[in-house]
Formats: sequence, structure tokens, C-alpha cells
Amino acid sequence: MPYLLKTEPNKYSYDDLLRDGETVWDGIANNQALLYLRGMKKGEKLVIYHSNIGKAAIGTAKVVSVDATDRKNPKVIIQPGKRLKKEKELAEIRAAAIFQDSILFRQFRLSVVPLTDAQYDWLLA
Repeated sequence: MPYLLKTEPNKYSYDDLLRDGETVWDGIANNQALLYLRGMKKGEKLVIYHSNIGKAAIGTAKVVSVDATDRKNPKVIIQPGKRLKKEKELAEIRAAAIFQDSILFRQFRLSVVPLTDAQYDWLLA
């Protein structure tokens, strides 16, 4: 299952991920988002979304490993993929029919959001 991960670019941007080559995705407090993190599997596809500043899907990444032994702070290691050919801004995502029933807009404050394969493909197109 692909996921969308939100980050504030002034704290940790997609460029930071590209520079670092790998990072632990942590600092998540919301119980629903933690559930999604704990459920991630090695190799799953990710889209990195800049929230607050920019408000756009920026690039791809993948899950390298998941250690969910600490339920309050699962250790999910991710690696960057590629920058999107065209960033998808919030307004464009919101207007797309494919996101009409997405949890992305029902629980907007979630920092980890599951995507369908079709939503993932749309974001990359």
C-alpha cells in the first residue's frame, strides 16, 4: 500500500531527504498516523508532501525497514526516490475526483495517509 507522508519543509524538506539519502520517519504523535506507520512494510511506496509551506506533493520515497517494537515511536527508515516531474499542489489534489473520498481530506491533520494505487499513480503523473 502506498502512503503520503506530510512534512514541514522548514523542518525537514524533500531536499533534506535527498541530501541525507535515508532518514528515520518519526516524531508522530497522532494515534491513527502511528497505526499507519506501524503497519508499513519494507519496499512500500511513499509520496512526500510539503505541508504548511508550499502545500504540494514533491517527490517519492520508499520504506527501507520498519521496527514497530516501540508502539509509541515506531522506527520507519525511508529512502528518497525521485522528485515529481510536476509538483501536485493542494488545490489540484483536492479538485481531483480520485481524492473525493480520501482520508487526506476527511482527517486533514494526519501526517501519514494511506493512498490507493490509483491515487499514487495520479500524484506521479
